[in-house]
Amino acid sequence: MKRTKLVLALAALLVLAGCGNLKGSGTGTTANTANSKGVQTTGQTGEDNYTGVIENGRYKTSAARGLTVTQTDNMLNVQSIETGLTNLSKTEFPTDKYLLQEGQYLKKSTLLVQSSDNSTPSTGWLARKSKENPEGLNPEDNNKKEPNTRNPLYLQQIVEQDYVSQTNNKSLTLGGVSIALGMNSVDYYQKETYGAEFKTEISDAQLLEQGKQMANTVLARLRQRADLKNVPIIIGIYKQAPKDSLVGGTFVATSTNKGGSQKVAKWTTVNQKNQVLPTINDEKAVNSGDSDAFSNFKTQIQSFFPNLSGVVAQAHYDNNQLTGMNITVNTQFYGETEITSFTQYIAQAAGRYLPRNVPININIMSTQGMQAYVARSRGGKDFSTHVFGSY
Repeated sequence: MKRTKLVLALAALLVLAGCGNLKGSGTGTTANTANSKGVQTTGQTGEDNYTGVIENGRYKTSAARGLTVTQTDNMLNVQSIETGLTNLSKTEFPTDKYLLQEGQYLKKSTLLVQSSDNSTPSTGWLARKSKENPEGLNPEDNNKKEPNTRNPLYLQQIVEQDYVSQTNNKSLTLGGVSIALGMNSVDYYQKETYGAEFKTEISDAQLLEQGKQMANTVLARLRQRADLKNVPIIIGIYKQAPKDSLVGGTFVATSTNKGGSQKVAKWTTVNQKNQVLPTINDEKAVNSGDSDAFSNFKTQIQSFFPNLSGVVAQAHYDNNQLTGMNITVNTQFYGETEITSFTQYIAQAAGRYLPRNVPININIMSTQGMQAYVARSRGGKDFSTHVFGSY
């Protein structure tokens, strides 16, 4: 039960595991929504973040909306794959030149169609390849049931993001597309309907090999669409965290494919790692200095306010360098004055003990929901705070 609560608390943070872009609490620019027809924008919440797209007065949602959530047992994967893909895209599609539009080309019916009662096999790109489903990217079922002999499902989810430009507040022009292939590190399955759960472990080498093969297929299919024939397409391979992990997964490889390319010419290794602090299961800290800094912060606030249910952090590393930290503080406080004092003290302790020059989010939670937050944005020196009042 404690582990489940911890996973939910981390999920509630909107963990930016894939990029370390932990947003501060500053206000953004005003949204461009002067009229309800045509194309408007959501407004930008910082130079490092994309502006979203509003069309005819409504936010333009993904053509595969909801599928990502249903395709994973760990919500931390949902958040980290989307945010991580956004961050990988910034080199090719800078935030000051492009808007972010949720994927419009890969529809839910293209990616996965499941029968309501599971009486027939699924179809679509995420399903297994078969005579009935020739476009399935996952391997055919070899009808074997043992973990080490069956053909696992390697590909679990596909995320699409479109990057567009807008001139003089008129129509949008597609600048390029980013695709994330969410690959399983563990494939969970049942030998019979409603039976016990088994799992097949997938090595990093298998995951990467399968991901690269699928990327070539996906790229070739996207190029068949007239709108996507000559635009840059980024494809990232994402290693999903297991269902019981307290952190989200990470990207392991990425490629940028110029217009017209039918096959990935070059892959770039992505060295990312997410780690829970304090470390668990005797795991060695990625950086002992960061671990010690968090331990000192935790000890300090627990000694000052002893009625805490837990203090835990998720640290994100790129090339072994800390790029962001999300912290959850679970309290038993109920009084607003008490929460306000505690929030102020946390801001002081964070500035004193936590690593400098990285974005940090601290969410103060109770069983009734979020009570306050403390945040420092990328490049910021001071922490800002907000307490959620009853009025």
